[in-house]
Amino acid sequence: MSNSETPPNASRRRLLMALPLAGAGVVGVAFWKMLSGMEHGSFNPHDINAPVLNRPVPDFTLPDQPPMQGFNTQDLRNLTQPVLVNFFASWCIPCLAEMPTLMTLKDKLTMWGIAYKDRPENAENFLKHSGNPFSRLGSDHEGRVGIEWGISGVPETFLIGPGGVIRWHTAAPLTDDILSQTLLPLVEKLKAP
Repeated sequence: MSNSETPPNASRRRLLMALPLAGAGVVGVAFWKMLSGMEHGSFNPHDINAPVLNRPVPDFTLPDQPPMQGFNTQDLRNLTQPVLVNFFASWCIPCLAEMPTLMTLKDKLTMWGIAYKDRPENAENFLKHSGNPFSRLGSDHEGRVGIEWGISGVPETFLIGPGGVIRWHTAAPLTDDILSQTLLPLVEKLKAP
């Protein structure tokens, strides 16, 4: 072999050395795009792409969460009016923070709650102390229903339209701005014949 030829092992080494650099470059570009989105106000870490929109609710059954009756897939598919389904937990600080907003909605929209990965007695005490905006309440103690719905944590809220179709979703605590600018206008559209 002459000095001008590169041994096969040297080429392989160069390739193996270049791979981590290429990977770091890809990660760097992605990070730069995220930071530039934040600078222009277009990046929202709570804006999770919910592939469940405009699809029927998943199959599930929730046992009762005292003091209220649980619910299941068929209950939501039999709806003729919109219902807000809210996943919450007694150990969730943002859930406590959104409870006053949910209480203001109580007379405007039917809400059903799902106590996610929570002890039934803790969820019951949470609602006694913070207020209970829900007309039905189920217990997802094991978290399996949350998996079926594709939630990433709590609080998460879904607007279910007539026929049990998911029409809206957020993975952030509800605020007055979200209610007035997004949720309530959509509810009015869904209520219209």
